[in-house]
Amino acid sequence: MPPLTTPRTVWPQQHPLALGLGLLLCSSLAWAAPTSAHPAASTSPPNASTTLSSATTTLPPTVANALRAAAVPPEALALFVAPAQPGAAPWLAQQHTEPFNPASTLKLVTSLAALELLGPGHVWRTEVYSSGTLRDGVLHGNLYLRGGGDPTLVTEKLWLLLHRVQALGIERIAGDIVLDRSAFAEPEADPAAFNDEPLRAYNAGPDALLVNFRAQVLRFSPDVAAGVARISAEPPLAGVQMPATVPLLPATPAQATPAAHRASAAHATEAAAACGDWRAALRADFTHPLQPRFGGGFPAACGVRHWPLAHPEPRRMAERAVQALWLASGGRLDGRVREGSVPADATERLVFESPPLAEVVRDANKFSNNVMAQHLLLALSQGDGAATFERSRQRLQPWWLARFGPDLPLPQVGNGSGLSRDGRATALALGRLLQHAYASHAMPDLMASLPASGLDGTLRRSRMGAGLAHLKTGSLRDVQALAGYVHRPDGSRLVLVALVNHTNAHATRPALDALVQWAASATAPRQR
Repeated sequence: MPPLTTPRTVWPQQHPLALGLGLLLCSSLAWAAPTSAHPAASTSPPNASTTLSSATTTLPPTVANALRAAAVPPEALALFVAPAQPGAAPWLAQQHTEPFNPASTLKLVTSLAALELLGPGHVWRTEVYSSGTLRDGVLHGNLYLRGGGDPTLVTEKLWLLLHRVQALGIERIAGDIVLDRSAFAEPEADPAAFNDEPLRAYNAGPDALLVNFRAQVLRFSPDVAAGVARISAEPPLAGVQMPATVPLLPATPAQATPAAHRASAAHATEAAAACGDWRAALRADFTHPLQPRFGGGFPAACGVRHWPLAHPEPRRMAERAVQALWLASGGRLDGRVREGSVPADATERLVFESPPLAEVVRDANKFSNNVMAQHLLLALSQGDGAATFERSRQRLQPWWLARFGPDLPLPQVGNGSGLSRDGRATALALGRLLQHAYASHAMPDLMASLPASGLDGTLRRSRMGAGLAHLKTGSLRDVQALAGYVHRPDGSRLVLVALVNHTNAHATRPALDALVQWAASATAPRQR
């Protein structure tokens, strides 16, 4: 029998493929997205003493004009703009004590609490155990994978974990592979509950053994000579019979123009228009989770495309991925992959560690990854039993009270991601949170996690100015939001929170861009 030492795998840096998948899964939510919520006065506003007299409520003309063009009244916008130092008086504030739906800017609360309460170096551990004996490469017993809530266990990391299991001398498992999810006690969520779109990757729920964000990415690659688009899926899932190809819809003469002659921005726009709604053209049918079907075709003009999809049977995703990757990497399995618990007398074989929490916060915020944010919140209650959202929210209460006192209510956190119709926060609460964070040991990690305008994450296409601000974005059907730090030419910074709740919220991006630009160059108001 091999030595019973416990090798530990530390993943020091997020793999580029994981970043790409996070972007695929979540970028559609960040600055354009799914579902709604109009603010309702369900949270008591803080006392008036928290509002300082130097603030103005007069919107800058560029902002007011852009709101008017969007047909959004000023009262649909909650604002708080102030110097970043804790307690500094606001320069601009309106509706800032009223509860609004903050969408994904709520992730700021989850992120800062996790950084301060758990520390930037916190890691999640996936543990591997075995029962029985190991002889001549055969494990005469079961292999156990105990999930610790690692939100970064994407396809290539799961492959590496299983490869390290085989490196221990386990080539064949005579029993079962057993998945232990006991780290979480949160009931399985209905992925259709939010907006009746259960296959949207952003609707995936938490899982103590979360594999690839509970999503499979389909890749469509045109093969013009064969007249088909070839389909590949990551991760592979045991038992799922994915079609290998789909018919290629012919390109028009304009679309068939050589790429060298289509290099201009105008031609790029034309190509995108020619591609059209390629997902609809596929006429996908996922009624039978093990037999997806495509009744249409793939437009030749589209080039290579990726489609992230939540698995139709989310609870079965991990077992199907584990089985497929174990077999694909040369392992053999006599039994099956199933759920269960690690017995007390099992032998620990290895521990596989996630990247540190600071890196997880960065990915969760840069790409607005909802399930990552949910795992950050759940981690707050993992230290003393199986984690639930309710127990994690209870831990948030004293943390918030110690920093902001009783007069500034904790936002309605929900599952920590902001993907909710019921979430509420005031612009004042988020603004004070950002001011507190600026003087916190967590400030470098929190600020670095926010999308940089015009450069990366969900603000990579922003026109407000490259590097002008680091801002968390939020977007639901009737919500647009920004919250973070604006960098000024003199080296100072302002915190900025802007929450729009209105049926035309999607049209207010120019107004929010103008607000950030104003904040970067505005003159400080006179003290009254």
